[in-house]
Amino acid sequence: MSKRDYYEVLGISKGASSSEIKKAYRKAAVEHHPDKNPDDPEAEDRFKEVGEAYEILSNEEKRAAYDRFGHSAFSGGGQRSHDPFDLFREVFSGGGGGGGGGIFEELFGGGTGRGRRGGANNRGADLRYDLELTLEEAAAGTEKQLELEKAVVCNTCAGSGSSSGSGTTTCHTCGGHGQVISSRGFFQVQQTCPDCNGTGTIVENPCPDCRGEGRLEELSRIKLKIPAGIAHGSRIRSTGNGEAGWRGGGSGDLYVVVHIKEHDVFEREDNDLFCEVPIPFIVATLGGELEVPTLTGKASIKIPPGTQNATVFRLRDRGIQFLNSTRKGDLMVQVQVEIPTKLNKQQREALQTFADTIGVKNSPMHESFFKKAKRFFS
Repeated sequence: MSKRDYYEVLGISKGASSSEIKKAYRKAAVEHHPDKNPDDPEAEDRFKEVGEAYEILSNEEKRAAYDRFGHSAFSGGGQRSHDPFDLFREVFSGGGGGGGGGIFEELFGGGTGRGRRGGANNRGADLRYDLELTLEEAAAGTEKQLELEKAVVCNTCAGSGSSSGSGTTTCHTCGGHGQVISSRGFFQVQQTCPDCNGTGTIVENPCPDCRGEGRLEELSRIKLKIPAGIAHGSRIRSTGNGEAGWRGGGSGDLYVVVHIKEHDVFEREDNDLFCEVPIPFIVATLGGELEVPTLTGKASIKIPPGTQNATVFRLRDRGIQFLNSTRKGDLMVQVQVEIPTKLNKQQREALQTFADTIGVKNSPMHESFFKKAKRFFS
């Protein structure tokens, strides 16, 4: 569920021009449109992904921010995104891409594609929420309560938009079709009716609280379960927790993008963990036991005599749990041999005596190196 690079989604290079971006979007949007792929349940997710990529890359400021910071440029809970189906109509029918009113008939064999989906024009927008987790939370799994401002169903009219159940009447602007056609030079452009928002009906007595929309802006709290082992950049889809639809339309989805904070001890690579642990040079020389940290406490490793600096010890199953599995990665502990920095006279003399007696035979790395490099010292 990690978020793909927007340029990869559209199949273009980072130096692509605005016209190339639009052309790539038009091609990908048609290819992945749900009405073109009725037997593919994942088509709508791909269609939304294409729309999200185009929305960022077609805007100069957003594109510049994305090129510099990647997906993290758009952090900040509750960022709204355009409805991908509305964006599709804008590009193919309006100023976003030109084309005559018959473009949808050419693509879908009649109608606007989304308009045939049974009131889908009223569907609420999808939302994005950027969630920051600690490494411990990501490893063990957790439950978070998200807070975001979004459109929710109006309680006064139960989402209908009408006061006292007065109902609706046919929109006079579009004659109940939900679409209007206007002329732009040689082209006829078909667009969503601005008065009825594509529903073909008008509320006779609008609700005084929501003014006929059937929804209100409100602070919402949503509980979300985070599975153990989730990775940085993963995206969780919370179905139906986006914005409420217009006049009783279906709710959009909430996409939660996970960001994992840097840890002060551990580094994560896939499901393995890495850490560096200091070790006294006496223990490295003579061997012994060394306590090391893990995400769930501490562990002990045996240090063999003569352990060299930067030696790595593997602790099996002490890493991160694999997503949707009981299997775990490993913990890699790299020891860093500490050299004393302050010695008194007695200690210095003792070390010098030790150095005089040890010889190069007990320093295999020293001996090997100077055999290879002896020509530089001749």
